[in-house]
Amino acid sequence: MAVKIRMKRTGGKNDACFRVVAADMRSPRDGKNLETLGWYSPGAKGKLFELDMGRIEHWLGKGAQISDTVASLVKKTRKAAAAAATVVPAVAAPATDAN
Repeated sequence: MAVKIRMKRTGGKNDACFRVVAADMRSPRDGKNLETLGWYSPGAKGKLFELDMGRIEHWLGKGAQISDTVASLVKKTRKAAAAAATVVPAVAAPATDAN
């Protein structure tokens, strides 16, 4: 079975939302999926998307292909994670003993 990581459209007319899913390539866009891996809401204010990177890595390790749009979301997630990892926490001032 060929697996593809792609988007599944949800939401109403003029209010699109998407689920990031692992699905068989032959199934229709909004058809059956193997696993839901995250969501993307382009019209939202604040947080636009969330992905389960552990499960995405799992499916990629099993040979799944990834769509271009989901690949860009994965790239943004990895970039944000790398930026968060390189942030140096502020060093607290040493405590002074007032005797």
